[in-house]
Amino acid sequence: MRSRHEAHRVSAAELARISVRNDQDVFAMRRVGREVAAASGMSEQDQIRVATALSEVGREIVVEGHADVGVAFLLDEDDLVVSLSFPTGDGYSSSDGVVMAGRLMDVVEADGPGQVIMRKRLSSGPPVLPIRQIRARIDALTPTSALAELRQQNRELATTLEEVRQLNTELEETNQGVMALYNQLSAELEETNRGVVALYAELDEKSLQLREAGEAKNRFWATVSHELRTPLNSIIGLVRLLTGTGGEPLGAEQAHQIGLIGSSAETLLALVSELLDLAKAEAGRLDPQPTTVDLVAVTERLRLTLWPTSGTERVRLTAHVPEPAPTMLADEAMLIRILRNLLANSLKFTDEGEVALRVTHDAAASEMVFTVTDTGIGIPAEHLEHVFEEFYQVPGPAQLRAKGTGLGLPYARRLAEAMGGTLELISTQGEGTTATLRLPHHAQDGFVVNRILIADDDENFRAGLRRMLTGFAVHIDVAPDGAAALEAMAAAPPDLALLDLLMPGLGGAALRQRMADDARLRDIPVIIVTAAASTHHPNQADAVLAKNGLRRDVLLGAIRQALGSHDD
Repeated sequence: MRSRHEAHRVSAAELARISVRNDQDVFAMRRVGREVAAASGMSEQDQIRVATALSEVGREIVVEGHADVGVAFLLDEDDLVVSLSFPTGDGYSSSDGVVMAGRLMDVVEADGPGQVIMRKRLSSGPPVLPIRQIRARIDALTPTSALAELRQQNRELATTLEEVRQLNTELEETNQGVMALYNQLSAELEETNRGVVALYAELDEKSLQLREAGEAKNRFWATVSHELRTPLNSIIGLVRLLTGTGGEPLGAEQAHQIGLIGSSAETLLALVSELLDLAKAEAGRLDPQPTTVDLVAVTERLRLTLWPTSGTERVRLTAHVPEPAPTMLADEAMLIRILRNLLANSLKFTDEGEVALRVTHDAAASEMVFTVTDTGIGIPAEHLEHVFEEFYQVPGPAQLRAKGTGLGLPYARRLAEAMGGTLELISTQGEGTTATLRLPHHAQDGFVVNRILIADDDENFRAGLRRMLTGFAVHIDVAPDGAAALEAMAAAPPDLALLDLLMPGLGGAALRQRMADDARLRDIPVIIVTAAASTHHPNQADAVLAKNGLRRDVLLGAIRQALGSHDD
């Protein structure tokens, strides 16, 4: 089987062949190589590269004393091929000349003993001149002296140096442009950074102002609410004295007027209580107190209390609780306030049909679901989400007939969130509205934790954990960092601690080590809840949970397991 180079020798056309024995032959080989490259259509630079490569290899042939080395110049479809054949028995080893030739030619390689092949790709494809004309040009070359060849090499060197000098000039101009662009970008970036720093400072200032404004608003509502309660309670007390059995008899009109005064005062007192609770909710100070809730008793009490307020026999108020009635741990007063608001709204805007309260148990989500459905006027789609904004009322004639403040639904949603639940509305204008309250279902099964500590620098995440733990833990302590957590645990050791790893100052891992060094705290179960969670348990934590996508059932399951393992 023939080698690849043998196949090329068969298909390639030979242009010239010379023998190299001395320096004069090296000059001739160089000159023939340059002429072949020029006739083949190569650029001037590639011609110089071919000639220089032949000079480097030719000098080594003479220096190493190789006798009568045959050099053949061939053309195939894409390459100029220079084949060097050394006499039989003469070896050829790689040297500086071969390395230099390899940098100038595309390929320099040995093809068996005594054979070296050098290739240079034709820059413009196959040669423009026919092969016979190229051969004629080479045959017409006249012998030249060493001095003439050296002058030619010097001219080539001068030309190359001029091109290099021009390239250096272009490179310097390019570098100057790059540096100018870099300086411009640096200046713009520095200016942008100053703007960003100023923007952050302004945002911090605005955030501080918003917090101060929010705190001032909460203080205002709390103060006003407290100040209003005293005179309202006095009015209600006086009304009861006037209408009570110990007072002087009143005429029918007097009794009616005083009854209106008492009813208005009680309405104002309820409104003031709602405002105070809204202020507490915004400040995060609503603290649910879970107890065992008898759902049958709660729903029946609401039905009997609200039924007379409907004011029409054309509206039925029904309540349904599944049998056997499930029990749950929740803040009963908050639950009643939420359901009363929802039922009162439905009765207010339903002229005929039914208002129904239905309680179901969603076992998959571990939630109790309270649904209030009515056949009333409904809410237009563009107003559906706005009804949860404070003081917002859907415009229309129904609002003129049914007076309200626009606080009922926002108040109910905040109470639901404080209890760890959600409140959503679905409505179709002219057909009715469905309000769905979902609360975590914690049955009274004896597994209630007395005290849990949450240590996390993210205030919103702390609030989320509190909602998840509502009804599961009697007391929930919070701390924004490890140092505050240590103080809280020293004051009231928890049954379990939920720690974040990445907190300012004393982080979760360091806090766990401090707990391990304290005899009072070392046995407290610890669950790491962090954005950097992994399967590794830092400092022997009982479990590690990821913040992202944390579900209530996963959290409570981990707490149960941690407490159970420590009991064992």
